[in-house]
Amino acid sequence: MVAPWLGIKLTNKFRAVPVLRCYRSGSLASFATALLGSNLKKLLRTVEALADLGPELTADRDFRQTTRAILSAVIEAAGAREAVLFAFGDRASTLSSLDAQGFALIPDPALIRLLPRQIHMLTASTGAIVLNSANIDAYLSSNGNVAPELFRCLCALRVRGKLVGAIALGRRVGDAIYEEDALAALEMIASYVALAIQNHTLNQTLAQRVAENLRLLASLHGFYDNALEAFATAIDVKHVNIHGHSLRVGRYAQAIGEALGMEPGEVAPLRSAGYLHDIGKVAVDQRLFAKPSSLDDEESRAMRDHTTVGHQIVSHVQFPWPQIPEIVRWHHERADGSGYPDGLHGDEMPRAVRIIALADAFDAMTTERPYRPRLSVGTALQELIRMSPQKYDAHALQALLIQVRRDAVGSNRIPILDPGIVNLSPVDVDALASTLQHRTTQARAYLT
Repeated sequence: MVAPWLGIKLTNKFRAVPVLRCYRSGSLASFATALLGSNLKKLLRTVEALADLGPELTADRDFRQTTRAILSAVIEAAGAREAVLFAFGDRASTLSSLDAQGFALIPDPALIRLLPRQIHMLTASTGAIVLNSANIDAYLSSNGNVAPELFRCLCALRVRGKLVGAIALGRRVGDAIYEEDALAALEMIASYVALAIQNHTLNQTLAQRVAENLRLLASLHGFYDNALEAFATAIDVKHVNIHGHSLRVGRYAQAIGEALGMEPGEVAPLRSAGYLHDIGKVAVDQRLFAKPSSLDDEESRAMRDHTTVGHQIVSHVQFPWPQIPEIVRWHHERADGSGYPDGLHGDEMPRAVRIIALADAFDAMTTERPYRPRLSVGTALQELIRMSPQKYDAHALQALLIQVRRDAVGSNRIPILDPGIVNLSPVDVDALASTLQHRTTQARAYLT
């Protein structure tokens, strides 16, 4: 449910936004100010709300504090002035308010008794609904202590097809209508909130509650990951020649981390950083991505600025993983100090940065660009080995070779490479791994 609206509807909105150019004479602060009014800012706000809600929904505390956090996130993401969170009781067929914000006068609890046809309509509804005089009776009744006419928007909360509650929004600033971006943001957050309400209302033993909390946390991470996958698609969509690049970098980085034996909690930020590493390219002139010849000095500087612009953007978002901003800033650094923007050397680059740098370079080499055809997987790996360990992390490259070999023999449950581009046999990969080992040993002997 998350990916379609981010990946398709926002695609069109991104195309409608004028191209932002990051001139050397302009400051990053100026760019950030321009960005605040765009759809990207709205999307970042929603993703930030999701990141904030994760720990809020699974915290062991009074649920009233959780409902306050939920409504604050809903109001911020949807641009509402008023909101109510309802839980549904199927025995009494009643929506009962858990919390409300913004309304001058509303009963506590606010109660709305539903008719069977209204329960059916809420259960069968898809997405958030803009309420008006023509349709409000189909979803809400006047049998209760609150007038349905107070609400301008309604989003049913369901878990596995069962109605568990609803979010009702009142007025917006200036009495504006609820547009598609606000409705989409509400729909995304609703998936989180439905799980929280379901967990809150479960009547079970302590052992059952612990198990349900673990399943809830796993579901929240799944929703968050889906949101970032769709966000990666939105980043790349402006640039015809890099479609799918951010998703693939996330996939390669995850595979490298897993082959290195990293814990799941360490792999998750790698995948997310891969999705977001090129977010600063929203500020780069689109024509540079289609240029068939080499960039001049000014164009190269503008292109390189995407690392610092991206760092500034993500630094204002509270991700669950604190290393995301540094990965976005440093993914073009190289172990010999030849990278940018800060000229770091190997020991100064965190392992996650070295993994993303390798995954990014591997995908760039194996995809077609306007200025060169794509390299085969074997040729790209040979080139990366030639530059390791001087520029790329040899351990990360060895892990990538392990995953490529698994693809070659068909042992990866989910292949990391797109079908049709694996042109290596297991013996070929073993030969590459041996070459890498030899180069790494030579480099150690030289340094000694």
